[in-house]
Amino acid sequence: MRSAKLIVGTMLAAIILAAPPARSARSAQAEPRARLARLGQMEIAVAVSSIAAAAKEPRPTTTTGAATDTAPPGLPFEKYTLPNGLEIILHEDHRVPQVAVDVWFKVGSKDEQPGRTGFAHLFEHVMFQGSRHVGEDKHFAYLQKAGVSNANGSTSEDRTNYFEVVPANQLELALWLESDRMGFLLDRPGLQETFDGQRDVVKNERRQRVENRPMGIVNKITIEALFPPTHPYHHEVIGSMEDLSLARLDDVRGFFNRWYVPNNATLVIAGDFDPAQTKTLVEQYFGPIPAGPPVNRDPPPPAALDREWRITVEAKVQQPQLFINFVTPRHFAPGDHEMDLAAQILAGGKASRLYRRLVYDMQIAQSVAASQQSQLLDSIFEISASPMPGHTMDEILKVVDEELDKMRTTPVEARELARAQSQIEFDTFRNLESLLARAERLQMYNYNAGDPDYLQRDLAAYRAVDAAAVQQAVTRYLRRDARLIITVTPNPDAPIMGRVKP
Repeated sequence: MRSAKLIVGTMLAAIILAAPPARSARSAQAEPRARLARLGQMEIAVAVSSIAAAAKEPRPTTTTGAATDTAPPGLPFEKYTLPNGLEIILHEDHRVPQVAVDVWFKVGSKDEQPGRTGFAHLFEHVMFQGSRHVGEDKHFAYLQKAGVSNANGSTSEDRTNYFEVVPANQLELALWLESDRMGFLLDRPGLQETFDGQRDVVKNERRQRVENRPMGIVNKITIEALFPPTHPYHHEVIGSMEDLSLARLDDVRGFFNRWYVPNNATLVIAGDFDPAQTKTLVEQYFGPIPAGPPVNRDPPPPAALDREWRITVEAKVQQPQLFINFVTPRHFAPGDHEMDLAAQILAGGKASRLYRRLVYDMQIAQSVAASQQSQLLDSIFEISASPMPGHTMDEILKVVDEELDKMRTTPVEARELARAQSQIEFDTFRNLESLLARAERLQMYNYNAGDPDYLQRDLAAYRAVDAAAVQQAVTRYLRRDARLIITVTPNPDAPIMGRVKP
């Protein structure tokens, strides 16, 4: 039988994704405030009553885990491409008079040259400081005056994004700001001073997030051990102090001209807008920006460990910490969904195998977590735990190995698999409530799966996984002879970020 949580998740999805009939942005802006306040209350009431009704309805039963009798809803969108190569994705939702404008440039730390680590993240900072028609530090000032509710950017190994959520009548402002920094970032006075200032900001951010953070060195050790020096994931996104200090303005120009071009970017607009008017605005602001040179990449061979690595770190921390890492399939590749489900079965909540044994039954761990960190080229599967006082990391590792051995030799129970599938599906729809979250989801599918229309196939792939597939994936990817074990031990004389113990 389908679990109640899955029923709730399915109904929540219908409420979130099935927007009311379209109306113009102009009419949305003219609504009285009192009606907008009632709108939120009505949506909550509809959600609660719909979920309650769904829970009472009889549901067909299945024996394969999560329910497969109801196809999950998709994310409605329209996609087209400008002559300069810029991809446009439109997602209409007229329930709230807001729009999210979300730009992804398909460049991250994986695209940095040797000796120039941290440059993608540094460039993200420079992008907020002004362009030809937007003065220094005026980007956020314009948005704040327009009533922005969320605006920021972020850099990962694979991509850099910039976004703002504004009132529907301020869509044109957001498009103008994004187009000006895409087309005219370098064509302004004071660029050298801006670059120098932001480089210092990023170096200080590194001090805060890495050098003065408990166990801040662990991420660097992890990726350098899992990925060879020739692999694009071998270095940290934030880069090294040495490389940041050596960066020059000519590097900024070269990076911008190569990667920050329309044919290497995608613009998603989600929310309360008129499609025809929006397309006219997109053409007006982004159409004249010239395309850059073709962006070609040769993907590296998949990374793989050939033995068990053990690294001991000592840090100025209070509690020991254990990290177990494996290299696993890239995002949406065969095995990726199975690894997600394995992580949920191992440590997804209080009913999971490792939580139940380590935290509840044996009481030898304070916490335990597992995750499949899916990425474009290769992924990382990590299990982490912190022992209770009086217990050791070796005790925890022994239990982890016992549970992994069970998953290799015996298929997981149908109830466990169904619970994991239901939880992932519920979390997926719950995380699609905001306009920005849906814009980001469309971006992620477009880039990593090659198609923004991937939500239904993504969820169907989780539903299709059976116990034998989980068993095979764990046997193949979570091997004792191909993993990295990092143990962090407290030492009051060590740096707070940690250091490798000889």
